[in-house]
Amino acid sequence: MGPVSPLVLPGVYAPQEDTALLADALADEALPVAAAVLDVGTGTGALALAAARRGARVTAVDVSWRAVCTARLNAARAGLPLRVRHGNLFTPVLGETFDLVLTNPPYVPSPHGGRRPRGPARAWDAGHDGRLLLDRICRQAPGLLRPGGVLLLVQSALSDPDATVGHLRAAGLKAAVTRRQRIAFGPVVRGRERWLRDRGLLSVTDNEEELVVVRAERPV
Repeated sequence: MGPVSPLVLPGVYAPQEDTALLADALADEALPVAAAVLDVGTGTGALALAAARRGARVTAVDVSWRAVCTARLNAARAGLPLRVRHGNLFTPVLGETFDLVLTNPPYVPSPHGGRRPRGPARAWDAGHDGRLLLDRICRQAPGLLRPGGVLLLVQSALSDPDATVGHLRAAGLKAAVTRRQRIAFGPVVRGRERWLRDRGLLSVTDNEEELVVVRAERPV
């Protein structure tokens, strides 16, 4: 019997194409025995539980209490150990290091970039350039990686993957885009399609969004 489909409480980001793309990247990683794994922005806990199924010791973090409760429920249903913490990005794990850090952060550029997102929009709205949290992750994640540790991050091409790779390389990591997938516009991008075209983030002929996985490794 395969993994049980995760419960998704109201207001919690449901696993979508970006979750699946990052899960594929996770499946290709060779994890050390009893690897220490961190999943930041865990949502339902889907990625955290995928790592736990491989015997990893997993910590999952989310700023949403609903997501924290959802991840705990899904871990209990799956019968898997999962340490779930409430907090903003890496704050709950300061001073710890990990073999693998996973993150599916908010990355959609928003016309409301000057306002702090509220409610479910916290899972996708990421400022005018889509990098509100991506830049923080690029600054802070390298310090959480053990020698040989890996960061796997999924984002949209709308939020400048080259900047992500450049920041991570500047921090001393070996970084590159390792996966790409084009998908139909979802409700969020569709709802701000005109604004994205006006800003030049979508061309007049674009009718799909590209998702990418960035992989970064700390040298041994």
